[in-house]
Amino acid sequence: MSRPTPDRRPRPSFTPATDRGRLLLLLAVAAGVTVFTATVPLLRDWFDLRVYYGAVHTWVHHGGRVYDYRVPDTAYGFTYPPFAAVAMLPMALLGRPAALAGALLLDAVALAVVLRVLAGRAWRRPGWFGWGLILCALALFEPLRDTVSFGQVNLLLLALVLADAWLLTSAPGREQDADGEGRRGSRAAALAGAGIGLAAAIKLTPALFIGLLLLARRRRAAAVATAVALAATALAALVAPGPSRFYWTEAMWDTTRVGRLDYVSNQSLQGVLARLGEPQRGLWALAVVAVLGVWAWRTRRAAAAGDLPAAFALTGLAACLVSPITWVHHLVWLLPSFAVLLRAGHARVAGALYAVLCTSVVWLWAHDASGVAAFAGSNAYTWITLGLLLWLPYGHPRAAARFLARSDSATVAAPAAAAEAIAAASVQPKPPCEAGAGAETAAATGEVCGPCGGGGAPCAAASSEPTGSTRPAAPNPQSSSARASS
Repeated sequence: MSRPTPDRRPRPSFTPATDRGRLLLLLAVAAGVTVFTATVPLLRDWFDLRVYYGAVHTWVHHGGRVYDYRVPDTAYGFTYPPFAAVAMLPMALLGRPAALAGALLLDAVALAVVLRVLAGRAWRRPGWFGWGLILCALALFEPLRDTVSFGQVNLLLLALVLADAWLLTSAPGREQDADGEGRRGSRAAALAGAGIGLAAAIKLTPALFIGLLLLARRRRAAAVATAVALAATALAALVAPGPSRFYWTEAMWDTTRVGRLDYVSNQSLQGVLARLGEPQRGLWALAVVAVLGVWAWRTRRAAAAGDLPAAFALTGLAACLVSPITWVHHLVWLLPSFAVLLRAGHARVAGALYAVLCTSVVWLWAHDASGVAAFAGSNAYTWITLGLLLWLPYGHPRAAARFLARSDSATVAAPAAAAEAIAAASVQPKPPCEAGAGAETAAATGEVCGPCGGGGAPCAAASSEPTGSTRPAAPNPQSSSARASS
């Protein structure tokens, strides 16, 4: 029985055939995105950067204490571990405009690192037009635009963690020893885990990636991450003993410093329970244990299948769910998941989910989250995160190869379906493992870059509160007491 001949006719393209036409179309898309981001979601006036800047300047120049600082006329102050304040000490030498310029530059570098790591070896495939569409789509992504507008550190932490993912999956000369740990000829690869350690010392949530390294049997990298985190914490205790003592004995355990748990911006499991009026920690603890169990099972299987990028993506999802507070801008940790979806050939699913995260839909229930519809809508980002944790595919290079073959038969796809343009940076086939005792499948090294785009339905009005979005927010939205923070 003969096989049907595949249809190799060029598929229709909805993009201009010339570079000039593509450039004009890209400029039009960029203009639309600029108008949207400048008028619909309110810019946050670099609020969190003002917290960091004020806390450091008060500490260095005015003899104040890091955790006592409050932004004038607000109840918001510094809440990160003391090493974060030590790492931000260079801001004490800068004026506020210079600090803002430095923060924007660091965000740009961090975003470039994130995109480069997620793209892998296929980073050239989208071309200038595809990358232009990707950047436009990213500008619509609510967690990313809020991270930049707040002056938050989320992108920097994501870049540190993904740098370790790159070292673990792309270093040349890798072999597997009897413990499953990689030995590399590259001196830089020996530092794998340092980025995770630094990120965990700056903010506690990335510490879950040390668990990923243990589940993936990357014991050397886990040891490096732990040692770096402990060394950074010890350095902070040496430089700032008083703030360190206060943080680890009091501030760390006081969730009221961070904000109100039931505020709609909190898209964690605890936020969902708080909006249900569930004050007991026992139910939240059971939910956390269940999520961590699913995470450990799926992450171990992804790592065993040689798909470390998917394991990293799953860990980012779990960290957002189990953290007591996951503000909307923390959800930049979902970006690796969209890369995995595109790599596996699920561009439409990625596009639909990504579009929801561009709409600011949760803010429709900023004042009243009662009722079934409000329960579903006000927790929409949590449902997306939970669904990705349960369903995110891994170990599917064949689907990626088929999708790549289809992409090669046509020009770059239409910007209205930006997922197609991003999916052009799909994963390459996995490199073969070196033969040897205890050899395992080599990790996939060519993830697709970035999420696909989606439009956002504008909300009625904007809020000037630090965690507000495109809907009005209640007064002092993040705090239930006088001790609050960004």
